[in-house]
Amino acid sequence: MKQTRSLFRRFLKGHFLFIFFPSLVLIFFFASFGVSINEEDLNINTLHQFYITLLLLGFIIVAFVVMSGLFFVRLRKRLTRLQEVMSFSANHNTFPTPIAVQTDRMDEIDQLGSSFNWMIQQLEDSRKREYEEELLRHRLIANLSHDLRTPLTILRGHITKLNKESMSLEAQNSLSEMNHTITRIGDLMDDLLSYTLLTSGKYPFDPTPTDIGRLVRASVAAWYPAFEEKEIQFDVDLPTEKTFYWEVDPTWMTRVLDNLFQNILRHAAEGKYANIVVDVEKEQIIVADRGPGMDHSSYERGAGIGLSASNYMLKKMKLKADFISTENGTKVAIGRA
Repeated sequence: MKQTRSLFRRFLKGHFLFIFFPSLVLIFFFASFGVSINEEDLNINTLHQFYITLLLLGFIIVAFVVMSGLFFVRLRKRLTRLQEVMSFSANHNTFPTPIAVQTDRMDEIDQLGSSFNWMIQQLEDSRKREYEEELLRHRLIANLSHDLRTPLTILRGHITKLNKESMSLEAQNSLSEMNHTITRIGDLMDDLLSYTLLTSGKYPFDPTPTDIGRLVRASVAAWYPAFEEKEIQFDVDLPTEKTFYWEVDPTWMTRVLDNLFQNILRHAAEGKYANIVVDVEKEQIIVADRGPGMDHSSYERGAGIGLSASNYMLKKMKLKADFISTENGTKVAIGRA
């Protein structure tokens, strides 16, 4: 940016014009006036010149102090206004607002304010681009999740037809594995779509005081047949006389529990054990299994998106999930953040 006027140059020019230049003119004037005076009045003239010199020096000092004080007061006021705009956005966690700049003078302070406004404009443009890219990514994921269901449905239909044909045991096992893989891909697409809706704020969130004991009992009852089908031992400790309440969305909390139970069926069914506890004293929900642990490849292939969505929902509800996973099983404790 081209500098049109210098603040400090004006400061020096003002001091010279209004302090030193008039003083020098007066000194030369009185010096010449003193030469033309008679010798009889030499002593009186010398005394007068001494007083006038003191007066001029006093005027110079006072004028210098006053003009310097006014300059630095105005300078401090302008810098303070700029600092207040910057600190307000930092203290209140808001986006900074542009400051007024006088384009007719454009001194160093105005150039600083103009640079600050330019930075704000760049940040606004960057935020708009980020928002548009986020919308595009969410729309793309939603469209892909929807479009991929059609070929998966077609594949499942062909597998159903092939199952009706006579074939070897090895071929039947291959078709069963293909059907299982299609189901798993569909579940991953559902998790991805749910996570996209969550992060874009399109998933309804309605927190309300919720009886956690009753909510967990209802969720366990809904999943019990699935665990029984897999011959998984269901060990539950759900007090009926005591309970506690959390300010959560019941639908979101049910989704979190569904994800944990589904992960047991997908990745820890070989352990044949599931433990669900509602600890009223600690206000915790504990879900444990005896599977191979989260470091096992089965977890790495399928549980990432679902757990990310669950963690996002828990964080939104001011809760957290602590995972303890070993080769002998995984334990998840959900409590207040």
